[in-house]
Amino acid sequence: MLRKKEKRYRRHKKVRAKIFGTIKVPRLCVFRSNKHIYAQLINDEKGETLAAASDEKMGKVKSSAKKPAKTTKVALAYEVGKLIAEKALKNKTEKVIFDRGGWKYHGRIKAVADGAREGGLKF
Repeated sequence: MLRKKEKRYRRHKKVRAKIFGTIKVPRLCVFRSNKHIYAQLINDEKGETLAAASDEKMGKVKSSAKKPAKTTKVALAYEVGKLIAEKALKNKTEKVIFDRGGWKYHGRIKAVADGAREGGLKF
């Protein structure tokens, strides 16, 4: 019996067989762990990362009161999508290919995609 990680890896290989990023249309690759979410723009022709963003440095946003505001993982994922879109537009890239990384397209993965679309990326 396969473990969850192995199943996701197999799904990701199937997705990657159909997706290829170039310098003009890079691949927007999303990885999520239990705590954090990461997004990268990748040029597969040269095997280089053009831009990257994650929620690790964003942290919890503090409110005006002395207690920190609770920020959900989905909200942070949305902000990561907006941040990666901002970095892509600085590199003069408007169109990308979305690589969900073998994860289902819902929750945090969908939030990254929505944030990137809101930021100005097309895919």
